[in-house]
Amino acid sequence: MPAATPFTKVRHTRVFGAEVVLTGEDLSAAQAVAEEIRAREGYVFIHPYDDDLIIAGQGTVGLEMLEAVPELECLVVPIGGGGLISGIAVAAKSLKPGIEIIGVEAALYPSMAQAINGQTPTSGGQTIAEGIAVKKPGERTRAIIERLVSEILIADESALEEAVLLLMEVEKTVAEGAGAAALAAVCTNPERFRGRKVGLVVSGGNIDRRILASILMRGLVRDGRITRMRSTISDAPGTLAKVARIVGEVGGNIVEVLHQRMFYDVPVKQAELDIIVETRDSDHAEEIMTALRQAGYPTRELSDTTTADR
Repeated sequence: MPAATPFTKVRHTRVFGAEVVLTGEDLSAAQAVAEEIRAREGYVFIHPYDDDLIIAGQGTVGLEMLEAVPELECLVVPIGGGGLISGIAVAAKSLKPGIEIIGVEAALYPSMAQAINGQTPTSGGQTIAEGIAVKKPGERTRAIIERLVSEILIADESALEEAVLLLMEVEKTVAEGAGAAALAAVCTNPERFRGRKVGLVVSGGNIDRRILASILMRGLVRDGRITRMRSTISDAPGTLAKVARIVGEVGGNIVEVLHQRMFYDVPVKQAELDIIVETRDSDHAEEIMTALRQAGYPTRELSDTTTADR
């Protein structure tokens, strides 16, 4: 596996008894090392996607989806090397020739779309969809995708992150970045799917808790439910308590406080107070800031990534 593979995926693989070798920056580099080990040890290499039996096995996903919901009109499937979507496309179209199959690649790794369209490969970089971060797509899978897949959509990192969050909050389903790619594509292209019966393949839940926690917190910031405020206060005993009381009275919950006297360009008898506040939404945040201003504490909201004014 690539060196940056999520810890949870490595741990779970080892639990099944596998020896895991972490090497390289991506799947292509890891595959090269796997080939070296195969040649040295006399092992049999089982390709993760460019193999007829692997493709056929993954195609059972399509069979199960149509068995559960026969009226599906479209299936949206993540693409890494292309094994999963190839198998699903063959199986689904054998049962329902008119069904549309749409693939999704991460914006940093659009290798299959580029290969099919004759474009120069650009794949590379850090993505939360490492499960589909493939620089060199399969040859068998490419032929099937060219024949049976109508379109390949691209999902950027922001869309992938928001899809992970949406699955967690609405569906109560834990998905890794690659697993949420289909939903990311649908959310990015709503008109493409409006009014249709669409099946989404959620292809994996191996996401590190640290990454998942970060996504959840960043989602709160995007929704205005966690915000940073900076107030100018007098450097006198009890002032901090007064500010906290005002925030509490308006219904805010202070998560973190930075009370700094030395490093801001303010008069010596004043201080800048940065507080991170949990709110209901952005309107509630504005209500809290208005209350602080009316109490004589000039307050402004800070951006989520810098100390500059928003």
